[in-house]
Amino acid sequence: MRGGWKERLKKPRALRVGLISLGCPKNVVDAERLLGRFLEGGYEPTSDPAEADLLVVNTCGFKADAEAESRAAILEMAALKAAHPGKRLVVTGCLAQRYGDRLQEEIPAIDLLAGTTGHDRVLERLSIPITAMPAADFATVSEVAPRLLTTPPHTAYLKIAEGCNNPCTFCIIPRLRGPFRSRPLDEIIAEAEALAAGGVKELIVVSQDTTLYGRDLTPRSNLVELLARLERVRGVRWIRLMYLYPTMITDALLDHIAASNKVLHYFDLPLQHAHGAVLKRMKRAERPEDLKQLITRIRQRMPDAVLRSVFIVGFPGENDAEFDTLRQFVVESRFDHVGVFTYSDEPEAEAFQLGDKVLAEVAEQRRNALMTVQQEISREKLAELVGRRVVLLVDGIEKGQTVGRTTGQAPEVDGITLLEGRPTLKIGSMVPVVITASKEYDLKARIAGPAIK
Repeated sequence: MRGGWKERLKKPRALRVGLISLGCPKNVVDAERLLGRFLEGGYEPTSDPAEADLLVVNTCGFKADAEAESRAAILEMAALKAAHPGKRLVVTGCLAQRYGDRLQEEIPAIDLLAGTTGHDRVLERLSIPITAMPAADFATVSEVAPRLLTTPPHTAYLKIAEGCNNPCTFCIIPRLRGPFRSRPLDEIIAEAEALAAGGVKELIVVSQDTTLYGRDLTPRSNLVELLARLERVRGVRWIRLMYLYPTMITDALLDHIAASNKVLHYFDLPLQHAHGAVLKRMKRAERPEDLKQLITRIRQRMPDAVLRSVFIVGFPGENDAEFDTLRQFVVESRFDHVGVFTYSDEPEAEAFQLGDKVLAEVAEQRRNALMTVQQEISREKLAELVGRRVVLLVDGIEKGQTVGRTTGQAPEVDGITLLEGRPTLKIGSMVPVVITASKEYDLKARIAGPAIK
């Protein structure tokens, strides 16, 4: 050890923060901003909760299984705190917003609740007694907060708005995150430029309702204007759009995406169902013919478009005929990726008051049936890619194999592409490949040229 070691030994170590984040990509962004605040405040992040002075659980409370997972994580950290006196426990996110001080009463080990907003105030609030975040406390989204990325360094989520205005009867997000509030355009661009300067090549644009962006701003803006600005950010290669509410997808937006060399022909469309009566009970604005026309409009402009959607089965009143309509819609639409969820009966949601509940075992059977249909479609669509030359973004190494994603594969929710052999490629590099094989959800490929500069 070189000179000065005595002085270094005398210097107290930085306080350490361990954070567990659960739920959607929007929650990931919140967690990264929170970590950024802690880093600014002198904390050192650690992946080992046992060595953390401050334990933070960023929760999801959207539906029953997410709530159960969040509660389990809180209780696990509470037990760790009990075994190691001196640690402090902070709970943030949707579950804290949903239950407020009731959650702290149930789990007294919690030192601070911070809800879904006000992450910039957590450090100062740690010095005061427990104070719950009231449900109506929705801060204005107006500040570019520092972020510590938890994703691979070449990919980042870019949250462009907070909250939601849609009245979907199965959803409590407006209660948890408030009304829809777009972030100012210049603020988003500043964050995108900072991310790109740090090496991010893929921006994944997220919000509760991405297509609504800008309509609440003064002066008004829109998603097309935002995309035009993002495309000019140096270093960004891919812009991936998630959570595109179907009724707000305009011809102008489709035309812009079709002409862009950065916005991917990837459409994440949370359609939820395809039977008119079910959509009406859900208070969704679109109808089956609207959904079919939308898919046609997209594919007419972009035959190579990749379509992803999510559906809910077992919604109150859903009968066999209504489910069969949904299944036939999935067969005819031939989505590239589909997620299927069974309905979760949440007391705060409007649908909780609906009668004619579907038995849990019936809902699960319908989920399995729909996923079986989609698995075959996915297998067929991926098989059609064999022999094609595409660009691969290298994400890392898994079990000795290089793993990446094509433009048609979003992280976490879609499949992956495995490279044949053991190529030495830098993580975050982009390389041309030829697809050589396919499975139900994943692809295999071989390198077809040098990495793209």
